[in-house]
Amino acid sequence: MTNCFRLGSFFVLLASTLHAQGEISPVAPGVPLRHVMTAESFGLADGPAWDGWALTVADPKAEKAERYVPSQKAWLAGPKKGRKFSASFYNHGRLYYSDNAGGKIFYREERSQDEVQVSAEDLAQDKTRRPNDLTVDRSGGVYYTLTRAGQVVYVPSGGELRVVADDAETANGLILSPDESILYVAEYVPKNILAYDVGPDGSLSNRRVFAKMDDGQPDLKGADGMSIDRAGNVYCAGPEDIWVWAPDGQLLDRIAVPERPINCTFGGTDLRDLYISGFGGLYLQRMRISGVSPQPPAQWHPEKAKSQPSVAVPDGVEPHLDLTYASYGTRDMLADIFVPPGDGPHPVAIILHGGGWHSGDKMKFRAMGLELARRGYVTMAVAYRLSGEAKFPANIHDCHAAVRYIRAHAADYRADADRIGVVGGSAGAHLAGLLATTADVEALHGDGGNPGASSAVHAAVVMSGPMQIATGSVAERSLMKENKKPNAIWLFGGNVEEKADLYRLADAHEHISAATPPILFQYGGAEDPSKVDPSVNKLKSLGIATKVLSHYEGGKHGCWNRHPWFMPMVEDIDAWFQEHL
Repeated sequence: MTNCFRLGSFFVLLASTLHAQGEISPVAPGVPLRHVMTAESFGLADGPAWDGWALTVADPKAEKAERYVPSQKAWLAGPKKGRKFSASFYNHGRLYYSDNAGGKIFYREERSQDEVQVSAEDLAQDKTRRPNDLTVDRSGGVYYTLTRAGQVVYVPSGGELRVVADDAETANGLILSPDESILYVAEYVPKNILAYDVGPDGSLSNRRVFAKMDDGQPDLKGADGMSIDRAGNVYCAGPEDIWVWAPDGQLLDRIAVPERPINCTFGGTDLRDLYISGFGGLYLQRMRISGVSPQPPAQWHPEKAKSQPSVAVPDGVEPHLDLTYASYGTRDMLADIFVPPGDGPHPVAIILHGGGWHSGDKMKFRAMGLELARRGYVTMAVAYRLSGEAKFPANIHDCHAAVRYIRAHAADYRADADRIGVVGGSAGAHLAGLLATTADVEALHGDGGNPGASSAVHAAVVMSGPMQIATGSVAERSLMKENKKPNAIWLFGGNVEEKADLYRLADAHEHISAATPPILFQYGGAEDPSKVDPSVNKLKSLGIATKVLSHYEGGKHGCWNRHPWFMPMVEDIDAWFQEHL
């Protein structure tokens, strides 16, 4: 396949932006649609999937699926050619494929060429039963559509396939909501988007029309492939545009594409690149809001396991994934809670991920949440709003709401509401410090729910994150003209001079008081721990327990999620919480 990667030289089209009922489009403002690969590079670019570093593109006309690596501008071979792949999907470390002509769904494990069959339709009996699009749930169950039969099929992990809906006319694209409580299905010909409630066993009920592609052109067919972002906004390829609806069905935007789009998916290192496949080839639209992170594999590949801590759920630990801990209108905030064995009540560890306030996800701390749960903590890995979606103080509002939720629902998770700690890394460390110091700062508490519960924590761990925001390196970098990653400007909407009040409000150091709980600071051995000296000195002057640990030899920023530093750092967190919770 010829590499025709272009940075907009072939075609540039600004995405149109609609603001339905005051809603804000998730399209990144001022960033044009970019033509990545021309139509000549494909027979037909169809259902794409992002696996963390490469984009798989199904090509039913050329009878192949290949993988594009943006960092190398190169293509890699996919499964054996000669099959009409209509879609692909990545989850659990597996690339799933829909073999339309062969009537099969199969997957390939990471770094493996072996194919594992999920299902096979009997096309000899009924040629209408050709799988079209597919999506995979958190348990490893697969949903796929049979367009001509008007059906949705579900195959639970290790189970037998069954038809879960037979009332979707020309069923085409489909996608699950972020909490997997709703399955959206596109009806190709009437151009409706259906919504079904998802049962614990994968069953579907309560069919309803979620949205219509009311473009005023009834002769144009084509409600096609679908995707979704972490805010629950639903995306669907139409005859001319990618349509985007809010979770309540309100139209947010239509992303005009020069030639008919077929499907779309989120990709890129921060999952904010919306890849659009279709008759014009492959396009990319930068978004404000990222896509939904996939579930990790139950076990890492042996090579990856050398550096990546285990994400296998320990025996006896109960996972509660994608629970809604706060809501703001149609926006539901999700968290993963892991409950250790035993009656409890157990101490709680709130876990806040990093990513410069603009990227990252609760998945990044899955390993730490599981390891602390194995040690007897109820852990809560929190997904908070990133700066592309909402400016400060939205993220700290979410953190306070998470504490209120676990305190209000302590009995549900065998948690001790009087022993709650927080740990965060990098940007999450800043939020952990700010959360710990602002139990009485109502401006930072927000209205995400459970207003009668306190959001105070009893101990904190700040890993390589800033306490000072209004002064120090964060403020200084916000004033730099050549700042390639102006994270603070993205978060606050301006530099420290333009948004001085917000910078001060976000300054955990300034909020330190006699009511502040004990704080442990952790730094990799290759980092400079002196950055927190002012906060350490202030805590000590108030008689508050504090400590700085940086004996993690050779550890760089982010080492807390990698071997050989992971276990020593968790052990120190455990010791700190045992002493102060």
